[in-house]
Amino acid sequence: MIRKYKLAIIGCGNMGKAILQGVLNSDVASKDEVIVSVRTDESAAKLRDEFDCEITTDNRAAAGDAAMIILAVKPYQMSTVLSEIREKIAIDQIIISVIAGKSIQSIEEGLMSIEVAGRLKVVRAMPNTPAKVGESMSALCVNAHMTDTDIDRVVRVFGAFGKAEVVREDLMDVVTGVSGSSPAFIYMIMEAMSDAAVKNGMTRDMAYRFVSQSVLGAAKMLRDTGKHPGELKDEVASPAGTTIAGICALEKAGIRDAMITGVDFAIEAARGL
Repeated sequence: MIRKYKLAIIGCGNMGKAILQGVLNSDVASKDEVIVSVRTDESAAKLRDEFDCEITTDNRAAAGDAAMIILAVKPYQMSTVLSEIREKIAIDQIIISVIAGKSIQSIEEGLMSIEVAGRLKVVRAMPNTPAKVGESMSALCVNAHMTDTDIDRVVRVFGAFGKAEVVREDLMDVVTGVSGSSPAFIYMIMEAMSDAAVKNGMTRDMAYRFVSQSVLGAAKMLRDTGKHPGELKDEVASPAGTTIAGICALEKAGIRDAMITGVDFAIEAARGL
């Protein structure tokens, strides 16, 4: 069946909006090929002004008119939304959930109808907020009805605003801790580094520029060289130098244990959703 829209996004909070921005900034879909559904007329008007694409408050209409549907609502809203759109879903559509903590099985069960029973194409996705600047890391897990072509289509959508990789579903809670939540952990570290720079005479704006570029460069070094992070650290730490002195102080303060504990807690919280 030929549908009016390539993509529907149901829910447009921080993550839904980041996905929308990334898609429209790419060649995945034009503004005329995307429809977004939100809860209020006020939100619809604001998004219409900002993105100039089709915005509705009718979840059923959005779901019925799109080849691919991204569910970007809050976990507590999931059951209501799925019950609203259930009768509009067909087996030729791809359903993608970015709802934290909700399994593929829960999406399948929430959309179950006689027409599509046991045949829906469902993807569970976990992007992170750097999608807003085109640098998200997205994990994707798919059900048995997704073909290789279907998977390529979904990877292309999420690749529009960063990197995307298919993983097993049992790793999704780990992804939440190491990727979904970790930008906040890194921002805390960057803020602390900036505070130290300000304490020692640098302006706040200058500190943020130096810290953000340094973190960006370090991340690219790890990604692009393929070297172990410990090896990259050793390349900076000269004998009796400034870096090794700072490393020793961080080790004494327990930086590794703090980071491991933070990620562990985020993973456990995800498992409890």
